[in-house]
Amino acid sequence: MNVRTEVYNLEFDGSKDFLSAGLTQLPSLYFVYFIAYLAFLGFWIYICFTNRGSVHRIHLLMGGLLLMKALNLICAAEDKHYVKVTGTPHGWDVLFYIFQFIRVVLLFTVIVLIGTGWSFLKPFLQEKEKKVLMIVVPLQVLANVASVVIGETGPFIKDWVTWNQVFLLVDIICCCAIIFPIVWSIRSLRETSKTDGKAARNLAKLQLFRQFYIVVIGYLYFTRIVVFALKTIAAYKYQWVSNAAEETASLLFYAVMFYMFRPVEKNEYFVLDEEEEEAAEMALKDEEFEL
Repeated sequence: MNVRTEVYNLEFDGSKDFLSAGLTQLPSLYFVYFIAYLAFLGFWIYICFTNRGSVHRIHLLMGGLLLMKALNLICAAEDKHYVKVTGTPHGWDVLFYIFQFIRVVLLFTVIVLIGTGWSFLKPFLQEKEKKVLMIVVPLQVLANVASVVIGETGPFIKDWVTWNQVFLLVDIICCCAIIFPIVWSIRSLRETSKTDGKAARNLAKLQLFRQFYIVVIGYLYFTRIVVFALKTIAAYKYQWVSNAAEETASLLFYAVMFYMFRPVEKNEYFVLDEEEEEAAEMALKDEEFEL
């Protein structure tokens, strides 16, 4: 026999809502963040255009990341909207997974490349930095396959728990791997500062990469641990809160990262006096930049 079941909530006007009570706000939530990222992308294009003399390849990749994030969010909004209204995603889930895959791979690639200083500090990648990318990108492919299996199936399939464990393990490995290039850059700048006589500039770069290290650690900690805790402890009517927290943290992380590494016109006539240079040298000696 063929059995068809429908699970839904009835709205005040009598219409059916096929999303659970705690997720019914997701279409509106994702659409609001889509508008925010679209505005962000427009602002980033404006900054790159006004400072086009200082635009590097990494800035173009960062713009592509914003575009993929916006497309990912609009597909998520449409996916949840159609599920809410009709009970099925009408193919939007396929587009959602495609753009999610591109966005996640781009995000980890951008973090690794910024961490290495590629294109704005040096035009090439060292062998060990290439190896990090060769590890992270294939692992993210595996993580996205696991994400699709988890999202499109459930505990009724035999290996569902195994796929959850694979996704968690791969995600942790990638999060650890992207930290190494930032640490290497900090150590490299630290060593360079002892020999090239440009203490003030090296101090500024060191402080920038140290701040970036802290921001990345904070973002990974919040989105992997705090968001999971919110999902676990929130009442069923407030399941959307963890999604809102994750998207808010992501937007803040993108804003801080893009601000720190925005294209800025260099002033060739900017000259540091001896006192500033000596103060920077003292700061470099006193500050060990321990991680």
